[in-house]
Amino acid sequence: MKKITLISLLFFTQLSIAATPITNTQSTLAPMLSKVMPAVVNISVRGQLPPATMDSEENNNHQTNSQNNNGYTNHQPKKFAGLGSGVIMDAKHGLIVTNAHVLKDAKVILVSLKDGRRFQANLLGVDEKSDIAVIKINAKHLSAIKLGDSSKLRVGDFVAAVGNPFGLNQTVTSGVISGLGRTQLGIDGYENFIQTDASINPGNSGGALVNSKGELIGINTAILSPYNLGGNIGIGFAIPVNMCKEVVQQIVTYGKVEHSVVGLMLQNISPALANAMQLRSTRGALVSSVVPNSPGDHAKLKSRDIIIGIDGRKVRDAFQVSTAVGLMRPSSKIKLEVLRQGKSFHTTIKTISITEMQKIVKENSNDLLAGVAIHNFDQIFDDDHIIGVQVLRVGAFSVAYSSGLRPGDVILEAANKEIHDIAELQKLVSKHKDNLLLKIKRDAYGPDLFIVLER
Repeated sequence: MKKITLISLLFFTQLSIAATPITNTQSTLAPMLSKVMPAVVNISVRGQLPPATMDSEENNNHQTNSQNNNGYTNHQPKKFAGLGSGVIMDAKHGLIVTNAHVLKDAKVILVSLKDGRRFQANLLGVDEKSDIAVIKINAKHLSAIKLGDSSKLRVGDFVAAVGNPFGLNQTVTSGVISGLGRTQLGIDGYENFIQTDASINPGNSGGALVNSKGELIGINTAILSPYNLGGNIGIGFAIPVNMCKEVVQQIVTYGKVEHSVVGLMLQNISPALANAMQLRSTRGALVSSVVPNSPGDHAKLKSRDIIIGIDGRKVRDAFQVSTAVGLMRPSSKIKLEVLRQGKSFHTTIKTISITEMQKIVKENSNDLLAGVAIHNFDQIFDDDHIIGVQVLRVGAFSVAYSSGLRPGDVILEAANKEIHDIAELQKLVSKHKDNLLLKIKRDAYGPDLFIVLER
């Protein structure tokens, strides 16, 4: 089972039922689940690991042939088999949504229905940044799940999770919504998770999280699993159905998801920052910088502006804005409510693709280190005296970032000359407009590396 920090992706599903009464008059989930469970499917996959991952397999949900002692060595191709869950969203066309990580490296995808029928599925599209994938089966008499509205969820609302944990078909667990809008978990590129205490385990990935009406409100994705235990401790995460619908629509219509940007660097507002800037609230997304000639610049947004609304919805933090923008297709129009020096105003901004933004940044850059924050570095590690210029921050769309420079890197040489301070580095950067060879140290105890800054 793949683990990211303390988060475990659920390439496996499960459903178990609790006997806790839902209301004073209803003590069973059976009527609701009888409508939901036919729409939740079991997914089994088979595939072969790419060479790059053969010696460092991370996903423990993949049962490799080396683990089965079939005689393969680390240098031979490794085959795997895995289990997950899926939800039928369109019965007429046989469309099933699941997690992208469930289908990773899969060559064969098999879908098992509640009535015992099995079908081989075709992959329609995958979006790894949102961890959503859509597959299709050619089958009749399917049952689709009813879609809910995740924007109306409240902490404390009842939920049930349905899936295939550890290969236990059609398992149901129940609980409540423990939190909303969870971010910075290191799970996916776009994070806005529903947190629940409904028991979720490996194999639940891609399964359904439903409300008391039997409506789909989320796709189960990950669990918090400390100490690499891999089991449930009452903290699970699901992708909101509203976010899922946007991704699925793009995949079905275009075969892929194209993410958007607007050229705004955003950050959350901490209490200390709110106090220093004399703000009344920590809610909203603070604009720290605007890329010149970007959509944000054309909309006349400025540093220190605070985005407090997006398409009529109140903004909680920077991650909410970044996710909303990222899930839109390029050329989409977004209505923003902005706070500037205590006064609010509205503006419309048009999204562009990441590729377009990279072109704009390159055209605007006067030097190869544009968008990079640096400081002088002089420290001793054991007997190694390291002198150079350390990278503090790297703009996401900068030439340096696309070339591989990352925060924490210490630049030791530029153009084959030793660097002792920022002045020496900037002098060499000014002489090399199109490409510059850097020697860097990324790990104090590791080897030096070379990268080329290139437009």
